[in-house]
Amino acid sequence: MPTFNDILILLPEFYLVAAACLLLLLDAFMKPAQRPLLHWISIVVLLVAIYLVVAGQPEQAVTAFGGMFVRDDVAEILKVFALGTTAMVFVYARPYLIDRKLLSGEFYTLMIFAVIGIMLLVSAGNLITVYLGLELLSLSSYALVALNRDAKLPPEAAIKYFVLGALASGMLLYGMSMVYGASGMGGTPSLDLAQLHNVMSYTTAPTLLLFGLIFMIVGIGFKLGAAPFHMWIPDVYQGAPTPVTTFIASGSKLAAFGMAYRLLDAGMGDLSHHWQLMLAVLAVLSLAIGNLVAIVQTNLKRMLAYSTISHMGYLLLGLAAAGPEGYAAAMFYAICYALMGVAAFGVMLALTRAGFECEEIADLKGLNQKSPWMAFLMLLAMFSLAGVPPLFGFWAKVLVLEAAIHANMLWLAIVGIVFAIIGLYYYLYVIKVMYFDKPAEGSTLQVQSDKPLRVVLSLNALSLLVLGLYWGPLLGWCRRAFGL
Repeated sequence: MPTFNDILILLPEFYLVAAACLLLLLDAFMKPAQRPLLHWISIVVLLVAIYLVVAGQPEQAVTAFGGMFVRDDVAEILKVFALGTTAMVFVYARPYLIDRKLLSGEFYTLMIFAVIGIMLLVSAGNLITVYLGLELLSLSSYALVALNRDAKLPPEAAIKYFVLGALASGMLLYGMSMVYGASGMGGTPSLDLAQLHNVMSYTTAPTLLLFGLIFMIVGIGFKLGAAPFHMWIPDVYQGAPTPVTTFIASGSKLAAFGMAYRLLDAGMGDLSHHWQLMLAVLAVLSLAIGNLVAIVQTNLKRMLAYSTISHMGYLLLGLAAAGPEGYAAAMFYAICYALMGVAAFGVMLALTRAGFECEEIADLKGLNQKSPWMAFLMLLAMFSLAGVPPLFGFWAKVLVLEAAIHANMLWLAIVGIVFAIIGLYYYLYVIKVMYFDKPAEGSTLQVQSDKPLRVVLSLNALSLLVLGLYWGPLLGWCRRAFGL
């Protein structure tokens, strides 16, 4: 039976559920002129949730509801950054939503429910909790992608996302059922990840267990957007409203890392010799396909979509290295990518207005002449994504490559270095367009006058430089979470 302590452990999640329901009620009773208040209320809700997560952080890992939920340093770090990046998405989205008459309670409620899904995923201590968090995140994301139903691309992108996402979720669930069945052959069947870890070596059905692992890796690969399970990413990134794309490119990647860590390390640690090789293959494919296909893109959102695929390849390097060092490097990389992705899409939102979508690389021509500061912020985001020192992205790449080398995967680190060099091209091309190309004839490119957007975006992009110079404290936080 649930105890008061269980409720305290999950207080941030319960608080967000209540807040999301309250937002729906407020939206129903508010006059249209009052709806912009929902924006500020939603941001305050997320900031209070961050406070609840930090203030309630336990000194050591604790569980709730019979081990279904785990609250440890790994979960706390991922929750703080998921909530923080979502708050930034809200700030960047406001002018976009107002211009397109999409500012409503549904957007903020769905986003908050998606964040709750992320928080459940990163705190999962049970296979049922993993699936619950995954579906809450996925179903909210499908609806968000189709938010602008009057436009041509969003409904199409939502259908593709839903069909492929449902297939991936089904495969993940099928893999879980196989693992659960195999755990009962030679031991007591269990849905608890910690208990699964203990009975793995006693199962009398290793083949069933291996097939279950393969199906689970496919599901994880889809949620990360890793090749060859990346087919949904370019179309969804291009078709979804830009604020939704920003969220999918940031918060959902933190969730995917958390899910992979919980399932593979906590539940399937004894099979690491199998899943390390599988993840290494996915990493190489992601690095190759992501970087090579991004080179030929002319649409900025599609280029960043393929960039995401390549970055998930680097994150998989850390997961494939396994062990505390590999996991710490992978989590550091996931946090880094979330901040870089939000900054890059934030600049696009700052340049988007009613009747104009900043989506093509050519739209950035001569941006330095129109707005030197906004061009500088995009330069920081592109250089960090490319891994140029001393920016944040450089250290993230170095750490996952170092973890791969220490795990005796030198060949994988070499592949990562080669594709990092190849990837420089398309990031530098964006910078070249901004700084050296003349504005297109008749260009109406201009920056949003929304002051909160400009201030938060500036802090977001400058943090990539600051964290590149002072990355030690964040890395120390990540390493301590894994006992280093």
